[in-house]
Amino acid sequence: MKKAWCSITVFMLLIRAVSGQQVSNQRYEVVSGTGEAEASADRGELDALAREMESRFSVYTQLFRFDPARLDAPLKVRIIKDTEAYNSYISFRIGGTRPGAVYIHYQDAGRRELVINRGGAEESRALPYQAFVQYLRAFVPSPPSWLREGFAIYFTTLVYSPAEDLKYSENLSWLEAAKNAGNSLPPLESILLADQGGEPENFRALSWALVSFFLNSGNENYFRSLIESFMLLSPAADAAQNSRIVRDHLGRWGDLARMRTDFLSYLDSRKTFLEFMTDGEAAYAAKDAFTAEYSFMSAMNQKPEHYAPYYYLGLLAYENGSHDQAEQYYRQSIENGADRALVLYALGINAIAAGKNGEALTFLRQAAELSPERYRAKADDLIKKLGG
Repeated sequence: MKKAWCSITVFMLLIRAVSGQQVSNQRYEVVSGTGEAEASADRGELDALAREMESRFSVYTQLFRFDPARLDAPLKVRIIKDTEAYNSYISFRIGGTRPGAVYIHYQDAGRRELVINRGGAEESRALPYQAFVQYLRAFVPSPPSWLREGFAIYFTTLVYSPAEDLKYSENLSWLEAAKNAGNSLPPLESILLADQGGEPENFRALSWALVSFFLNSGNENYFRSLIESFMLLSPAADAAQNSRIVRDHLGRWGDLARMRTDFLSYLDSRKTFLEFMTDGEAAYAAKDAFTAEYSFMSAMNQKPEHYAPYYYLGLLAYENGSHDQAEQYYRQSIENGADRALVLYALGINAIAAGKNGEALTFLRQAAELSPERYRAKADDLIKKLGG
């Protein structure tokens, strides 16, 4: 009895530590978890988060068409800035930690909440994923796993900023894994009925790919069948039952074996970062600037943190006479981890072509210092020609 009382006491102290000011809007209740002393200072932050969550809700509803009147209670969001306090709170609730953010689901709608480690290292990745899970499970507590995972990953790249509201770029970080999994793709039923028969290998990648296929294949029947299946999901059914409901509805629109073939064709038609880079390098070598630029831009959009597309786009801009643009691309490639000596030498050549001899001397000297075995002789020759 004493042990149980201690646990209750710890829980009450924890609740007190994270309780604070709250704001509410049409759908959400946002609570500060930084403590009473800081609650007033966080008012603007709570308001901003409430607006962000409302915007996300609107985007989800445009696709899923769930009736907001069905909500049993406002959707609660809790901010905890201190990472240690966040981990303690989450550990007490679910017996483990989740970096960045986690949605905690209960049968009682009033106890459900999305908990965010505000400012934590993983918040920007975890928040969009968990925000969608909160939305979906508010209307369908036990959705099919593939649908929950697939759309949560799909919306991970729905990014919010106060100035621009929400911006979406397609999340293609899972494409390579999905294409690799497609080489040994199981029957679609094993994905659609994962709640009944267990998750197949590479389940998350295939779930995302299946969502992308239904939304972007261009086949109106596939898109319509998915949208209609949302309306058939039952709040009272378990995940296995809802999985069968969706599987049966999709099957009425077409043979699942044919759908599997179309799905594989769709995956094959989508190019990965590596494929775009390979195409771009081949086009660059063949002096096909248009195809090269398209390929490198596509690669950059898939992996904006990678250095290679920026370097090649810099080469293309230089050859096109767009020297300021080339410099921007080169500098970004360095920021993203490119071979510094290589890019500094390219910046020197670009600066010479732009008539910026002073900058060229600086770049060339830096390249020679960083990698004398590769650039000392070439840089010294150019420096002499520039009178340096």
